[in-house]
Parts: sequence; C-alpha cells; structure tokens
Amino acid sequence: MGPLQGIKVIEIAGIGPGPFAAMALADLGAEVIRVDRAGSVPAEMPTSASRDILNRGRKSIGVNLKAPEGVETILRLCESADVLIEGFRPGVAERLGIGPEDCMGRNPKLIYGRMTGWGQTGSYASMAGHDINYIALSGVLSTLGREGQAPTPPINLVGDFGGGGMLLALGVCAALVETARSGEGQVIDAAMTDGSALLATMIHSFIAGGIWGERGTNMLDTGAPFYDAYECADGEYVSLGSIEPQFYSELMRITGMGEEDLPAQHDRAQWGVLKARVAEVIKSKTRDEWVELMEGTDVCFAPVLSPQEAYVHPHNVERETFVEVDGIMQPAPAPRFSRTPGKIQSPPPHAGQHTTEVLTAWGFTEDELAALTEANAIA
Repeated sequence: MGPLQGIKVIEIAGIGPGPFAAMALADLGAEVIRVDRAGSVPAEMPTSASRDILNRGRKSIGVNLKAPEGVETILRLCESADVLIEGFRPGVAERLGIGPEDCMGRNPKLIYGRMTGWGQTGSYASMAGHDINYIALSGVLSTLGREGQAPTPPINLVGDFGGGGMLLALGVCAALVETARSGEGQVIDAAMTDGSALLATMIHSFIAGGIWGERGTNMLDTGAPFYDAYECADGEYVSLGSIEPQFYSELMRITGMGEEDLPAQHDRAQWGVLKARVAEVIKSKTRDEWVELMEGTDVCFAPVLSPQEAYVHPHNVERETFVEVDGIMQPAPAPRFSRTPGKIQSPPPHAGQHTTEVLTAWGFTEDELAALTEANAIA
C-alpha cells in the first residue's frame, strides 16, 4: 500500500505546509501519527469524520507538550519512528524539549524535518509571516500578475504547498534513502523562501538570458496573446497555450484568424493588437462551443473549470484524479506507481481520536496510559 509502507512518521500538528507534507507521505503508504494539542481534543468525540481533508490518512493523538510527561511521550515515540515533522518558529521545539538534539538523542537514525517560512537562520528567521510574504521575499510574487497591475498572489500554492510542503516531503524521501545507506539521521531545514525560489529556477534562466521583462509582458505571464485565459460569450473562460508554431497554426486555423492580416506570432511590439483580436474572437462563442471545436486538437487548450466541474470532467473521471472518501470529493494521491500505488488510508481524524490505540500499538502499557492521563499529559 504505497512505496513508503513501513515508514513511521510523527507529525507535530501545524497548519498548511507541514500537514500537506504529512498527507503526501501518508498517501504514499507511511504510517503518520499526528500529534495534536491535548487542549484541542473534544470532550466527546464526534461520530462523523473530520472534514479537514489535509489531515487525511493518519491517526491523531492528543498530547500536552507543556507537561514533562507529554514531552517524554513524544521522545519515547521518536525511539521507534523514522521521521518527525514540525513547523514551529526557530527555537520553539528546543524550548519545548523536542528539538533535534532531544529527539535524535533517543534515535540517532531519526530524520527531523523542520518546516518554516523564512528558514532556521537569517535576519527574518524569527519574524511571523505567511505564504504571500515568503514568495514576496524570494522574488516570485513580483513576477505574478498582469501588466500595469499589482502582483497577484497565486493563493498559497507556491509557498505553502509547492515550495514548502512538497519540497519537505521530497527532502524526507531523499533523507530516507541516505539514512538507509549511512545508518544516520539528519535535520531538514525546509523554508518556503528557499523552496519558492527553487520553483522559479526557469524564470532566473530567462532573466540571465535577457528575455524576461516587466510583469505581465512575457510569454508565460499573460503578456503573450497565445498564452492566457480568455473570457467566452457565456462568461466562462478557456485557457490557451499555443506556444510552438504548429500549435499556434492550429489556433489560427480553428478560430478563423489564420485568414486575417494579423501581426506575426512573436512580434512583441504588436502583442497588444493581437491579444485584443484573440480576446474578441474567443468571446464570440461560449465555452462549450470552444470545447467542441478545440478538444482533441493540438491547439494546447483546456476549459477553465471550477473545482466542482473538475470532479466530473471525463478525463479526470477516467483517470480517477479525484476520489470520494466519506462523502467528500478530494484529489487522489499522486504521483502514480506501477507496483506500489498510493492510497488514502483513512478519512481525516479528529484531534486525539486515536490516543489510546496509537500509544498502545507503539508500546505503552495500560498503567502508563493511566499515569499519563492522570498527569494531563495526554487526552
């Protein structure tokens, strides 16, 4: 059940990129135990699953990290874990007593993954921040948006999930390979500033080559008439990505613009004129009409779908890109493996839903659980 089957991960509960990394690891077969705050555990456990699907695929224990016995519980879990993930500001885990030295002192083979915005070092390291701030500092935000307008944050996909959680998951997988060879653990410093900068590597090559201009004037950032989203007659949108000449020729043929006296595709000085004409033509038909004309061709086309529409699009249905778990539609695990496919192991848990079950499975006795409960170290 996934290429990471047998790998044991402790996730200290956080928000955004940390949970995403833990979800990705769980989807690929790892056993992930989410450590939620004891204070967030409901007095009476709901009968239905949580709807926070970012937490899917793992079990939750409630632990009081302000109690010495709670800290000891985490350190004991580390003794038989392969990975720990935390997303505190630098220094917080150390003050709690679950920093790298504390945890790796119990298990030298432990991989300790740290997820932050600014990183563990640097002049911004201790500051608060969110995705928009991290991608601003990395230079990525300045490239996003249309000409003459303020930068447009790409929700929190580039910092939190792409440059943060996804790269942390990659780092964990790489470290697991290295630890299998060396027998030693290590600390991963995953920062969203670093990760988002890395995602923009190709843009830096364009800058170095002198072919990247102001925001919204370039081929890939809505500057080009053949690479943009256009409004249709019904208010819906279609996406065009007709970069290569053969694909652009198809666009011209299907839209009828090939018969017109229009500027050349790569005449940047005339892109404004050409873009206005493309917009005019696309708005002459509905999205469904363009789907009928362009689907199955080499225009490099797709309708711009809402998430709800994406659930039922034939291509996504055929590939099972989205699956339903406990009545909630959600993205399926990715990427796909031929022998060891990933799987959503379970619906998202409520905080502390599996405290007794997990700690028992990880070697705690009934008497120890009773003592931890009495000390308000677990919930």
